[in-house]
Amino acid sequence: MSLLERYENLHAIVRLRELVRKWWKIEVSFASRRGFVLDHARGKIIPPPKNAFCQMFLASKKGLYECDSSVRLATEEAKKLGKGKAFITKSCHAGFPMIVVPLMIKGRFYGAVFAGGFLIEGQDLPKPEMTPGAQSFLDPFEKEQLYTIGRPYNTNRLDFDQAFVDIPRLTLTALAQLTEILEIGVSEIEAYHLEMTKKERVISQLTKELKDRYRFDRIIGKSAPMKSLYDLLDKICASESTVLVQGENGTGKELVARAIHYNSPRKDKPFVIQNCSAFNDNLLDSELFGHVKGAFTGAIRDKKGLFEVADGGTFFLDEIGDMTPSLQVKVLRVLQEGTFMPVGGTETRKVDVRILAATNKDLRKMVEDSSFREDLYYRVNVINLVVPPLRKRKEDIPMLIDHFLQSQSDHQTKTRGGKHVPKKISKKAMRRLLEYEWPGNIRELENEIERLVVLAGDDEVITEEMLSSKILESGGKGEEARLKGRLRDALESVEKEMIAEGLNRTNGNKTRLAKELGISRANLIMKVQKYNLERQARRA
Repeated sequence: MSLLERYENLHAIVRLRELVRKWWKIEVSFASRRGFVLDHARGKIIPPPKNAFCQMFLASKKGLYECDSSVRLATEEAKKLGKGKAFITKSCHAGFPMIVVPLMIKGRFYGAVFAGGFLIEGQDLPKPEMTPGAQSFLDPFEKEQLYTIGRPYNTNRLDFDQAFVDIPRLTLTALAQLTEILEIGVSEIEAYHLEMTKKERVISQLTKELKDRYRFDRIIGKSAPMKSLYDLLDKICASESTVLVQGENGTGKELVARAIHYNSPRKDKPFVIQNCSAFNDNLLDSELFGHVKGAFTGAIRDKKGLFEVADGGTFFLDEIGDMTPSLQVKVLRVLQEGTFMPVGGTETRKVDVRILAATNKDLRKMVEDSSFREDLYYRVNVINLVVPPLRKRKEDIPMLIDHFLQSQSDHQTKTRGGKHVPKKISKKAMRRLLEYEWPGNIRELENEIERLVVLAGDDEVITEEMLSSKILESGGKGEEARLKGRLRDALESVEKEMIAEGLNRTNGNKTRLAKELGISRANLIMKVQKYNLERQARRA
């Protein structure tokens, strides 16, 4: 759709056409940047109401072609001039003058607004601007030439003399007024386009921000648990407090840590990661705090520890629950005093590091078992973030699947060349993926999608039969587990589902829902609060 097509139905433009038609019996039309008359391209022929010659020409196929050719020529002239101001041309095949106003926005030509099919009389004002080389529109009109051109089209025996008398005529004063009106119309389109472009940029930016809001760095999800996590991340990113990120394996604790760092004042400083379960006690000591030359066999030179590397930035200690008590003491000292001593060293070193820690273990229970220091626990657990498991945010699964499918497509495009379109998941396969409990969480889902893309080969759609046996064999196990649990838990689960579904069905009307469920409204409100469905009720 051309720019003029987008805006020709603006109220101001529609009103402008009506006024010109009413005052001077002249039709205002629009041409695309390639010179096509927009009305004609849509099969809509609107001749000037008082010019019988134009009506005659436009009624025939050949005449319509001649008129359109005249407009294309006038549009080319407008494009060459490229000034955004009205000018007069006699490019009409019948000899009528045309007022043409090119639409120029930031130096780019988008088409033209034009009016024709009239005559000019009188010399009460100076001549308006013409296309260079065009015949003066004040010269005597070649009436006989018009008659000669028109005779082959006169199948209805039009009275040429009477038709010539009826042609709309403009004085130079009226011509100047019409020209000004057309220029105002074009300026209105230009201003509206610039305003809409500005709004579209704002909307695009807001859409991007909203998308980023749901992703928060590379975290993907828009479920209620994830929105709560984003809200908390917003509050803590700018602080210097130590954060403990808890969650099952594969939930994305490292991504959360990255989001905290790269949205914090330390984002331009180092972000260092160390998995505390990756090394034994001695090696981890050297990795964290460094060592001096000769501290142990093989220590042939001084080595900086990761705490020193992270100075000024953020240090993410993953699986901190696997750290031995001796190392816990040294980490506690860094948290309390900002100092440490390298392995084999005799002098303390000072660092400024923000600590982020993560674990999939219950540190509170470990404190009770004396396997984790209580003082370190309270130092680490200043702010606690719990990343929800995938089974608690299943509405995010389709979004995650789309992301992983796109990633696989991008990887294939990069490694194999050509353009690879992301594969699609069949409805049955998607239902199975949603039913599965995902004990390995997002990491397991990502691995499953990668496997499916490989197995699908050239197939565009991933079907149910391609899924892993563990997913295919898990159907109904969630329901079975619920039936084997405690009766009270099962009843509460069913009750919660019925209320949640009812709130959606009744658009949050608690009075109506209470009647349907056969309970009092007060009892329903109490249960809504008990199951944390208040937000859903407000949204409904």
